[in-house]
Amino acid sequence: MYASSAKTNRAAVEVRLDSFVLAFVAAALIACVFLLSGCSGGSNEGVGADASGSGDASGSGGAGGSGAGGNVALADEGETSGPAWSAPSSIVLSPYNPDGLEGTPEAGVDTSSLSQGYVCAVGTSDSRLKFQVACGDAAYNYDLPQDGTPIVCPLNMGDGSYTFRVMQNTSGDKYVELFSTSAQVKLESEFEPFIRPSFFCSYDASSAAVKKAAELAAGAANEGDVLRVVYSYIVSNVTYDSDKAAELATQTGYVPNPDETLASGKGICFDYASLAGAMLRSLGIPTKIITGYVSPDGIYHAWNMVYINGSWHTIEISVDSDTWTRVDLTFAASGALDTVGDGSSYEDRYVY
Repeated sequence: MYASSAKTNRAAVEVRLDSFVLAFVAAALIACVFLLSGCSGGSNEGVGADASGSGDASGSGGAGGSGAGGNVALADEGETSGPAWSAPSSIVLSPYNPDGLEGTPEAGVDTSSLSQGYVCAVGTSDSRLKFQVACGDAAYNYDLPQDGTPIVCPLNMGDGSYTFRVMQNTSGDKYVELFSTSAQVKLESEFEPFIRPSFFCSYDASSAAVKKAAELAAGAANEGDVLRVVYSYIVSNVTYDSDKAAELATQTGYVPNPDETLASGKGICFDYASLAGAMLRSLGIPTKIITGYVSPDGIYHAWNMVYINGSWHTIEISVDSDTWTRVDLTFAASGALDTVGDGSSYEDRYVY
């Protein structure tokens, strides 16, 4: 449900994008509460979406659990509980609808699926393009392909009045607005943005990550089992890629690819978080990808928040029913305290 309002074509006002510098670091972890992480290098703009704005566009914040890291789930897989789980009959997708396009294919926004938790944008230009999703004091800026390829962005700030802008680079970090539209968003449920693919968590029914997730969860009795098998698989089969982390530290524009991470068996924290997000979402488990800071040195990192109907408890992990719980796979896989902190304190900043 939404109500379209003012649209502006090629506004003369230039928009300066915040160039928030992310230092996506390397490590492979999973902390006390199932947080799927993904450290990488580069700036926030470098991750494809330089989430900017005076507000802290975060989800459920707070401190994560504790833990020494080092494949803790494999040593003690613990116990799960909850109602019986069955695989979804089909995965939830985020299709682009050209019939819902406001504006033009050169600079437009598909607002036909807002109640389902996502918005699409398209544009063509010889200059760099950005797509901005703003609500209240917070705004997320995503790199928009210049060839007309649509992107899918989550409505991760909940219900409210949103403004969507397609912007074109003029020089440096200055952008001019090509098109904008506003809408009142009422989500069908709070989970809608986090049960489907989007910009930093891309997959479809044919994705290798989706097929592997279905294979792993085939014998799961409840959602706690689903979480456990996905967690254990990623921790056991994906190693932290220090070379990639070092390379990305001086580059921008990185967007994780879950299937590539699965195939290579290695990645940075953002890759861990994106792969876990794709696998769990495809199985019907609401999963957020979070970027923010971890102690003790304020390292920029990525992890997950999951929401299950049931529980999973081990010595190091405590996931309870009907609440968002932090899960850090990178920490669990490596226990590398020098690069990802000690797994005891997290500050959520951006949510995807």
